[in-house]
Amino acid sequence: MNIDRETFIAWMERIIERIEIADKKIERLSTQRNCLDGDELLDNQDLMFLLKVSPRTLQRYRSKGILPYLKLDDGRCYYKASDVHKMIREKL
Repeated sequence: MNIDRETFIAWMERIIERIEIADKKIERLSTQRNCLDGDELLDNQDLMFLLKVSPRTLQRYRSKGILPYLKLDDGRCYYKASDVHKMIREKL
């Protein structure tokens, strides 16, 4: 099947336009952070890296009420950045 030059250029422009739209969406998603009431949410991995602690230490903080957390239906725990900063200032 042969197509003429104008048809080819039109198709290429449409493909490039769609790639650019997808690129913008990916960029927006990659810069977007989890937030709750304007406060950034950190997961266990983020917090372990930030505080340089083990998963068991985070569990201990949660059990003793040292660090407030939110638990999702699937079992994942999230921590408000403001609560983490408050804990660091007061407890550590």
